[in-house]
Amino acid sequence: MAPRKVFVKTYGCQMNVYDSERMTDSLAREGYTPTDRPDDADLVLINTCHIRERAAEKVYSELGRLRDMKAERAAEGRTMAIGVAGCVAQAEGEEIVRRAPAVDFVIGPQTYHRLPQALKRVSAGERVVETEYAVEDKFAHLPAPAKDAPKRGVSAFLTVQEGCDKFCTFCVVPYTRGSEVSRPVGQIVAEAERLVERGVREITLLGQNVNAWHGKGADGREWGLGELCHRLANIDGLERIRYTTSHPRDMDDSLIAAHRDLPELMPYLHLPVQSGSDRILKAMNRHHTAREYLDLIERIRTARPDIAMSGDFIVGFPGESEADFEATLGMVDAVGYASAFSFKYSTRPGTPGAELADQVPEAVKSERLQRLQTKLAEHQRRFAEGCVGKRIDLLLEKPGRHEGQIVGRSPWLQPVVVEARSSRIGDTIPVEIVRAVSNSLFAEAL
Repeated sequence: MAPRKVFVKTYGCQMNVYDSERMTDSLAREGYTPTDRPDDADLVLINTCHIRERAAEKVYSELGRLRDMKAERAAEGRTMAIGVAGCVAQAEGEEIVRRAPAVDFVIGPQTYHRLPQALKRVSAGERVVETEYAVEDKFAHLPAPAKDAPKRGVSAFLTVQEGCDKFCTFCVVPYTRGSEVSRPVGQIVAEAERLVERGVREITLLGQNVNAWHGKGADGREWGLGELCHRLANIDGLERIRYTTSHPRDMDDSLIAAHRDLPELMPYLHLPVQSGSDRILKAMNRHHTAREYLDLIERIRTARPDIAMSGDFIVGFPGESEADFEATLGMVDAVGYASAFSFKYSTRPGTPGAELADQVPEAVKSERLQRLQTKLAEHQRRFAEGCVGKRIDLLLEKPGRHEGQIVGRSPWLQPVVVEARSSRIGDTIPVEIVRAVSNSLFAEAL
């Protein structure tokens, strides 16, 4: 019997990338091998994101193409199963199977550990919708990667926390991912050790609100993220630790001290603020002021002076005035972000923000976003140029565009290109940054 093939298409955040990898691990136990061609797949799995506007419509458009592909395969006497996973699946499970009859199963982000059972039900002729929040711990039910599983490079994601209890008025995450859940220490450490055994040298800890993680340790206590970073830093062969995404309210003293004390914890912090206006922050239900955020940044930089700050910004939230927007521009100048993500506000059905009056006109949002992105790019350029002349240890991750080049990432997450013909991917080498361009740095090996 020919091996079955699976094609997985992933939308959205790093947590979806992690989830797709774990689903691929689970499917490997069922005899599926990955393919990068959907027309060659026995199973096509779309792992969806529900954060941005029109996310669901993009999924239905993709499903229309897959429907035609499935019909072509059927005409040739071949079968193709189609599944939808992720946050759109969670939000619109029954609607998906109604609007897209070619879909065989829908599975939410809290139930994808039941994927093998869902496929057995599909084989028996059933259409499956699995979007109820699982009572059991899904991570405990996911199989570990097989000993002969292919390596995934020198960097890997590891989800430690899911869900969010903050209920920002613009955000769908509490409705699609549920309330905050933290994995226990032992489970995280075991997975990290398996990744290191497979050649991983850098792990990024993931969570919708990762610094709210409070997992139970073997000693019965609840640990915080700072303590977890200390434990992971003791794993032999793990050279670098990162984490994302954080909330300002959960940046505690222990985690700030970990940035001060742990060389393995990279000096980079993604700490979304969304707006520089106290009035808008209150309307967003962020539970902090602009001044409190800036004071927190000062404490973090006192502990780790070389830390690079990254952020998220939303422009055009309902009721945002020009003065509110100017306060956001002032926040950018006050912090000096090394990188940032910025978006126009888009209404998400079911969120409080969608019901607010005084929605900002689209043209105003577009104009403000352009001004914000121009300022953010200026700060990113300044930060990159400030790196020239610095000597760093560079973890080599992948081949560069030209022969002899290898690309790694700086401690501050920028791509760094170096000519290192005698080095291999996975090595860590000392380099000096010699040039900064728009989105990357160039270095010389020392």
